[in-house]
Amino acid sequence: MIRPALVLLATSAMALPAAAQAAEIQMQVANPVVELSIQEIVRSTPDVAQVGAGVTTRAQTAQEAVRQNAEQMDRLIEKLRSLGIARKDIQTSNFNLNAQYQYRNDGQQPTFVGYDVTNQVNVKLRVLKRAGEVLDALVGAGANNIYGPNFMLENDMEAKAVARKNAFQRGKLQAEEFARMAGYRGVRLLEVSETFQSYGPMPVSGDAIAVSAVRAEAKTPIEPGEVGTAVTLGVKYEMVN
Repeated sequence: MIRPALVLLATSAMALPAAAQAAEIQMQVANPVVELSIQEIVRSTPDVAQVGAGVTTRAQTAQEAVRQNAEQMDRLIEKLRSLGIARKDIQTSNFNLNAQYQYRNDGQQPTFVGYDVTNQVNVKLRVLKRAGEVLDALVGAGANNIYGPNFMLENDMEAKAVARKNAFQRGKLQAEEFARMAGYRGVRLLEVSETFQSYGPMPVSGDAIAVSAVRAEAKTPIEPGEVGTAVTLGVKYEMVN
């Protein structure tokens, strides 16, 4: 629809008084406005990966389940440290203690089978060529839950800048094309906003990978591939002569 429009640009300031936080700037425009959403994705070679590794133990008492789990997690963390992974790159992400029951279909009361304890750590890998070695070592150290690896850029500012520039240029070219089709000579920028998203290889499943504590002869192959950094710009232009 081609018609004059009144564009409201909202601004906010977290530290300002409440009366000033919802300030709006009114811009009177006399010509049609074109609004676009432009996404650009920049593909890059990842430089870090994140792996989730943990241990689940079961015992008849909560204390015993926790004790067994602590012993196995100590071995797992010691193995990570022996591989040269810094403590700052090992972070506990989850700890659960739950009573487990076997439920029956004959209407009888469920049977208590023990307490399960799960302890999970997130591990940042900075040498990607050793990712398979680390996974094999985790299994050998007793990990029976493994997530990942998830590849990423530790610093994606440069990739975002490239994607932002490409998206802005493409948005302006598209707006100018619309303006020419509508009989106008050019456009004037009214508003721009942006959002970010990272893309990596799609996981096979959101569940944990259950692995055996028996180490196999074959080494685990890991391919980092590429990760994508996406910038989505929302732009509004007024058509002008």
